[in-house]
Amino acid sequence: MKLRSVAIASLVLVAVSFTWGQRSEARVRRIILSTQHLGAHGMGYNTRSLWQLSKRLTPDDVPVLLSLGGRNSGIAVGAQFGLASQCGSAIVPVRDAAVQHKLMSLDAEDTLLLISEFEGCSPEVRSEASAAKAELHRLFEEEHQRIQQEAKQKADDDSRIQANGLKLLDPEKAKTLTREERLEIYHRSLAAMGLKEDGPMTPDQKKLVDRMYRSMVLGEVKTPPNE
Repeated sequence: MKLRSVAIASLVLVAVSFTWGQRSEARVRRIILSTQHLGAHGMGYNTRSLWQLSKRLTPDDVPVLLSLGGRNSGIAVGAQFGLASQCGSAIVPVRDAAVQHKLMSLDAEDTLLLISEFEGCSPEVRSEASAAKAELHRLFEEEHQRIQQEAKQKADDDSRIQANGLKLLDPEKAKTLTREERLEIYHRSLAAMGLKEDGPMTPDQKKLVDRMYRSMVLGEVKTPPNE
């Protein structure tokens, strides 16, 4: 009986938490939408919105605001203004969400820029937001360069391995390949077939892979492995 009571209490707690979470998001949505104002481009958000949001939202709303700002919620821009209205309480969460790719880098930088320009935040907080924005920009520039370098390296590797693979068709050129280069060709061929050396294979696939290894790596089979 006691265990049953504990289980029921736990279920009630989960249900209450879920309902509260839904109500919390709905409340934040209503607050955000109520602070829209007519501007040159229609209804949107401005400095007046920031002041209103700063009085109606609290730091406890930051997780909900991050959730709304990090997905196609229809009020992502409003969520950014909501985050900015919380000044120092939002800086680290916004930075961390961006680093973890839960928030678009440009959206995070825009939010930090809003904080740095919002007179409702203290000078210290505004300075901290500017520094966080600069740090994020640097981090994403470095990440962008790393991705570009990795893509270039992969393209260079693919080109080199493909050229070496063609050498296998010529017995004389094949002799110039090292064992490492032959293994690269072999592993790339397996990957193209959707196979792995230590992965599941049918008996026929195992025979084919064995023939490929003996042909490409050991040079024992002189005819192509698919013949």
